[in-house]
Amino acid sequence: MSAPGLLVAAPRSSSGKTTVALALMRALTRRGLRVRAAKCGPDYIDPAFHQAATGRPSFNLDSFAMAPPLLDALAQATVSDADIVIAEGSMGLFDGVRAAESRTGANADIAARYGWPVVLVVDVSGAAQSAAAVALGCRLYDPQITIAGVILNKVASARHRRLVEAGMARAGLPVLGALMRDAQLVLPERHLGLVQAGETADLETRLDRVADLAEAGIDLDAVVAAAGGGVTGAGGTLPQPPGQRIAVARDEAFSFLYPHLEAGWRGSGAELIPFSPLADEPPPDSCDVCWLPGGYPELHAGRLAHAKRFLDGLRAFARTRPVHGECGGYMVLGRALEDAAGVTHAMAGLLPVETSYHRRKLHLGYRVARLCGPSLLGRRGTRLIGHEFHYASELLPVAPEPDALAHVTDAEGADLGFAGHRIGIVSGSFFHLVAEDQA
Repeated sequence: MSAPGLLVAAPRSSSGKTTVALALMRALTRRGLRVRAAKCGPDYIDPAFHQAATGRPSFNLDSFAMAPPLLDALAQATVSDADIVIAEGSMGLFDGVRAAESRTGANADIAARYGWPVVLVVDVSGAAQSAAAVALGCRLYDPQITIAGVILNKVASARHRRLVEAGMARAGLPVLGALMRDAQLVLPERHLGLVQAGETADLETRLDRVADLAEAGIDLDAVVAAAGGGVTGAGGTLPQPPGQRIAVARDEAFSFLYPHLEAGWRGSGAELIPFSPLADEPPPDSCDVCWLPGGYPELHAGRLAHAKRFLDGLRAFARTRPVHGECGGYMVLGRALEDAAGVTHAMAGLLPVETSYHRRKLHLGYRVARLCGPSLLGRRGTRLIGHEFHYASELLPVAPEPDALAHVTDAEGADLGFAGHRIGIVSGSFFHLVAEDQA
């Protein structure tokens, strides 16, 4: 029997979804429930927090980037061996791209597909009864989803709470609880989102604190009772590995590898062998491919430039075995990286790329890529779906087709030209892979 689920969503970003979701995950886990988590959309940071809160892996569920068979396979893996699923949304509940119905990437697509009722987190700072009008709009906007109730966030006082609750009562929306305004609840952030779980000081203490507040301010029994829906069928297969023994860079500079990719690779029998460039470790010689994930090399450029064993070992590895870099990994495969202070640091020099974090420009959005030639990502012509999310600029011209990794468009089909590089058996781009396009 499939475990019931809930989607923690909000009318807009920065409403407190992550805080409330983690509070519920940790509080229910402490009660002895087997809680599994999920993250809607392309986010590679929050799932690590989910795993810390529940003790179990968390997968992304993305209705745009993942074809239905893959989506259902991940959902099935999420509900297995669980008493309840807590999925966390991204951005606003209905925010997505213009695409086919149910394939927009919006949180609401996931809630509708699996019948998971929505717990709506409403930031009530600067509003009282008017907050109910926003919540009511969410309830009426899409008849395919159910709003189970609201959790009020950033409540200023007991009087403020009474006024907000009066509006919710008028709108017929149950209030499942409230969290008071508290600066200590805010998790530390940096330019790509939350500071990573592994870097967050006193994470266990923070998780227990928000769980304590959930126990005190949220009707957890009502939250559990509101869960519903379910996942039927086993879905498709998870992504296949690029090699049998995969050297994966993993430390504070390299960590953005989606959990479903790792699960798919391991499920197909591949071994993932971690190594730390920041500790000046080269890719293990026993591996047959090397994968440099995204992360924050721009924050550690000086250390990486002086990591001689890592850089020499990476160059030696690349002479005989394939290497691929995503986003931050792509920057390190290049010739040079300019940090925030404008200081230029030499990198591996395996691709004709120079990047700058000093000349910041936001690049954000889904990408549909067609590979220009064979690489660790697939054969020539393979279509992949992923995204970009970075602030770095490329200082050299984009590679022409023979040397480019892929030709890319955005989610609506707008031509973005060629992206990345593919020089021999070394490849990379700012593109974060989510799945192969099976449309």
